[in-house]
Amino acid sequence: MIELPYGGWFFILGLVLYIHFIFKEQRAFFYSWLFGLGYFCNALWWIFVSLHHVGKIAAPISVLAVIALSAYLALFPAIAIKLVHQFHSSAARVLGLASSWAIMEWARGQLFTGFPWAGLAESQVDGPFFAWATIFGGLACAWFCVGLAAYLSQGKHNLFTKFVASITIISASHALGLISFTEPIGRPIDVALVQGNFEQSLKFDPEYLQQQINFYSNAIKSSDSHLVVAPETAFPVPLKFISQELISDIKPNTAKKNVILGVVSAGQSGLPTNSAIGLNQGNLIYQYDKSHLVPFGEFIPWGFQWFVDLFKVPLGNFERGSLTQTPFILEQGTDQIAIGLMICYEDVFGDELAKRQRISSLEHNLWINLTNLAWFGESQAPEQQLRLARLRSIETGIPTLRATNTGVTAVINPQGQVVHELPKYQQATLKTSVQAYSGKTPYVWLGDLPILIISGLFLAFAWYQNKK
Repeated sequence: MIELPYGGWFFILGLVLYIHFIFKEQRAFFYSWLFGLGYFCNALWWIFVSLHHVGKIAAPISVLAVIALSAYLALFPAIAIKLVHQFHSSAARVLGLASSWAIMEWARGQLFTGFPWAGLAESQVDGPFFAWATIFGGLACAWFCVGLAAYLSQGKHNLFTKFVASITIISASHALGLISFTEPIGRPIDVALVQGNFEQSLKFDPEYLQQQINFYSNAIKSSDSHLVVAPETAFPVPLKFISQELISDIKPNTAKKNVILGVVSAGQSGLPTNSAIGLNQGNLIYQYDKSHLVPFGEFIPWGFQWFVDLFKVPLGNFERGSLTQTPFILEQGTDQIAIGLMICYEDVFGDELAKRQRISSLEHNLWINLTNLAWFGESQAPEQQLRLARLRSIETGIPTLRATNTGVTAVINPQGQVVHELPKYQQATLKTSVQAYSGKTPYVWLGDLPILIISGLFLAFAWYQNKK
């Protein structure tokens, strides 16, 4: 993914060239798959870092794992191309490709627990079609991104007409961004986001555990912010082994302070849970258990125990939390700020977060993501997940706080803009403020269903036009 302020714009130009040449090829599926293989190997190379550098799996096996996953993911854009490659009319190609691509992106995010990472939608947080995420979600961003590229490549209009049409579409999309579906609630909240920067290879080392616990404990106790947040597994030991004295020590001694930190807890079945706990003056402990688990890291797919056994770090089967968990409540005078929690890559799944807001008995006013990306070293994974978090704020219309171990620790406003962030790979605390918001966007109310129906209808129309 292009790391430029206008990367989403350049990405569309790249798609124009890709679509132009792929429709000239007879073996379109194979060449599309080959292109996707290279794209995903580049975008997901950080998986090699986690497998080889952290997990100590042999380099050849780690490389093969990245290639195998990329080969699978590359099937989806290849199928999208294959579905429309034989269409003859330019209109059928444009509408058909945009629609088939959106449907395949959705399928990629659903099958085998889903892996929608490195989709076209995240490029549009810095592109021309960001505002469509508020209406129809990230899939709509991908639809317009591919649709415009296909029109510029396959449309039969002259260059001037294409230019005018493109400016019109982009201008209308930007105008859409001026509409706000949420509004501020209460006063800005003083927050402290703690970034420990502990290496993953040492994170579960018994001789290193106390150092991490001491660091986060001291950072929490010394902060006077209204909300203090420490990242995923800030305390990398089971919660049952953490003394009540330590919990009492970090428990706020004033009603004006709240603490959220990542721990390893236990579910009703006795299996561990990747969790976050919330502490306030009343000594009430709120707990959120991660719902969307990571394959291999937090649950073992059938037949892959041998692969997990190759890791030299503790992994296992975790219990899955419910989608209907209530948010953490932060008291702010007469206002109650409902904070939805996410752990690790749960912010990759926009439809799940929208559903959580839609079915919750309490309206969410703020998102917090607790993440540990030390698994992936100094790779592009932190920037990629930051873009995804920005997309989630655009979709839901509420801010996001990101507290991470190694970065990117940041504050994202409802428009998906990063307003504050810490440098990566440094031990520091980000002290700032965030404004909570109230309301629901159309995407929160409706989810992915509208864009899937629209895409299905357009694809059927394109197929009908081609048959004629």
